[in-house]
Amino acid sequence: MPKVVMYCTEVCPYCVNAERLLKSKGVTEIEKIRIDLQPELREPMIAKTGRRTVPQIFIDDFHVGGFDDLAALDRKGGLTKLLNHEV
Repeated sequence: MPKVVMYCTEVCPYCVNAERLLKSKGVTEIEKIRIDLQPELREPMIAKTGRRTVPQIFIDDFHVGGFDDLAALDRKGGLTKLLNHEV
């Protein structure tokens, strides 16, 4: 299983939905970087992604984007391929 990293906050419904979708695909571990608890990590997130909103999801070194991007990737069948290293 690839490494999944998600920049998130505790009260973000999109973060909850992203985690739910990833778990439904068999992801058992998600490294969560809580920018509400560590606000100094927001700037590095923005530098890496060009985005200010959460969640920001990485699968291995691939920046998926936010929840809408993750869901769109899943609808196209790309999420399963990415998680199975078929890309």
